[in-house]
Amino acid sequence: MFGKHLNVYKLMKHIAKLRGRIKYWQQVGSQACQDICQRIDKAYKLFFKQHKKGTRPPSFKKTRKYKSFTLKQAGYKFLSGNKIRIGNRVCKFSKSREIQGKVKTLTVKRNNLGELFILVVTDYENRESFGVVTSKIAGFDYGLKTFLTVSDGTSIESPLFFKQSRNRLKAASRNLSRKKKGSNNWYKAAYHLNRVYEDISNKRRDWFWKLADDLTNRYDVLIFEDLNLDGMKRLWGKKVSDLSMKTFLEILESVSVAKGKVVHFVDRYYPSSKTCSHCSYVNKQLSLKDRFWDCPSCQMKGIPRDWNASVNIQREGASSLGLGDVREGIILPVAV
Repeated sequence: MFGKHLNVYKLMKHIAKLRGRIKYWQQVGSQACQDICQRIDKAYKLFFKQHKKGTRPPSFKKTRKYKSFTLKQAGYKFLSGNKIRIGNRVCKFSKSREIQGKVKTLTVKRNNLGELFILVVTDYENRESFGVVTSKIAGFDYGLKTFLTVSDGTSIESPLFFKQSRNRLKAASRNLSRKKKGSNNWYKAAYHLNRVYEDISNKRRDWFWKLADDLTNRYDVLIFEDLNLDGMKRLWGKKVSDLSMKTFLEILESVSVAKGKVVHFVDRYYPSSKTCSHCSYVNKQLSLKDRFWDCPSCQMKGIPRDWNASVNIQREGASSLGLGDVREGIILPVAV
C-alpha cells in the first residue's frame, strides 16, 4: 500500500538471531544468510519500481529449490591442488581459468542436474583492449523468421535448438508424466528431462558466444533496436523464447567490453521499418505482414522490410553516437 518493505539491515539483524536456532542455516556461513537478505531487498525495490509493468513481489522459496548461495570475505579458502574449503568441507574442482586479482565474492551454484559450479568475482581489470580494428559499423534488425538481418545485406539464421529437440522433449515429458511422483523412476525421468533442457541451453549459449565473437571481429560498432522482448514473448511465445535474443545481447555486450567494441541501442519507438532508407519517407500504413513495400515518394520498388530497418538502425545509431559520416558501413573521420 505504501511502497515500503522491511529495512535490509534490520532484516539482517533479525536473521542473525534466527540463525542460532535453525540448524540447516548453520551449514553455510553467516554471510550467505546476509546475501539472501540483500537479494530480497533488491527484489522488493525492483517490484516497487516496475510493479505496474507486471513485475511480481518476491515469493517464498523452499530450501530444496534454492540453487545458489554467496559468500563474501569469509567462509571459504582456496587450497593447493584445485581444492577449496567451504565451511568444514573440502571439495575438489576443475578450474576453467586462473583466478586473477583479489576475490570479492564466491557463489556456489547448482543446476537442475545437481551439478555444482563455483563463480568467482575479483577486482581484476583486463587492460588489454582491441579497440578500433575494422572501422566498420553495422545495424542489426531482430526478426522472428531471421535471427538477425545486417545492414550490409547479410542475414543470420538461428538454429532454433528448442525446435530441433522438440521430439526429445515430448518423449521425455511423456515418460515423466507416466511415473508416480516421488518414486525412484520419477526422479530418473525428471533427471532425463532436465538433461534435455540443459543440452538445449548449452548448445544455444555456445552458438551465442561464437556468434558474438564473430560479430565483434567484423565490426567495431554494433547498433541494435531497444525492443520490448518481454512483450514480444507474451505475443509470440515459444518462438521468441527459442531465439532468446535477450541472452544473446547480454553475451554480446560482455564480449564487446572485453574487446573494446561498442554496442549501442536506438529508441524502440524509432520507425525503423516504416522509414524508407533511400529518401526517409515514413510509410505509416505498413503492417507486420508486409515483408516488402514500395515507396510512393522516391519510387523505390520491393524494399525488403528487415534490411531497410537494419540500414535505418545503423544510421540512427551513428547519428546518436556522433560518429559523423557513415558510408557503406565504414566510419569516416569528421573533417576539422
